[in-house]
Amino acid sequence: MLRAPNLVLVGPTGAGKTSIGRRLAERFGLTFVDLDHAVEAAAGVPVATIFEREGEAGFRERESRQLALELAGEDRLLATGGGAVLREENRERMRQRGCVLHLAVSVEEQLKRLTRDRTRPLLQRPDREEVLRAMATARTPLYEAVADLHFDTSGLTPAQACLRLVPPLRDRWLRTRAA
Repeated sequence: MLRAPNLVLVGPTGAGKTSIGRRLAERFGLTFVDLDHAVEAAAGVPVATIFEREGEAGFRERESRQLALELAGEDRLLATGGGAVLREENRERMRQRGCVLHLAVSVEEQLKRLTRDRTRPLLQRPDREEVLRAMATARTPLYEAVADLHFDTSGLTPAQACLRLVPPLRDRWLRTRAA
């Protein structure tokens, strides 16, 4: 049994980290935190504006700082952004302070789910499928390496995924608290 104070969701954009995460947080009595929203709140501007002003590197720096702040707490379900695993320091923090759940999804399903989405800066291009495939090639090994559990959300609604995730999480994760 894995002992950790938090539950951390990693995976590609469109895997359902936020929508499934909200349901799992409610089910386990955790405070839900969407890391991108926390970065926006701290910066006072949307992620897209951070990308415009500071580039991806500036955003990743802010993301790492916010991740450290969020994981210092306990009883949280943290839905990370798809690229949070790119930095080794982030992966190490996740391992130390969370039970890490990798939500996988096929590129075809991502394209369906993200058809109308215009909020993700790295996907604001005409070659979305190529970008998603390149991200999958680079990031999937990192998701797999950091994760304690893996779950494919392709073809499932957030409610269905949540129902299927509760039993393995109960079997594998023991929430710990500070003394």
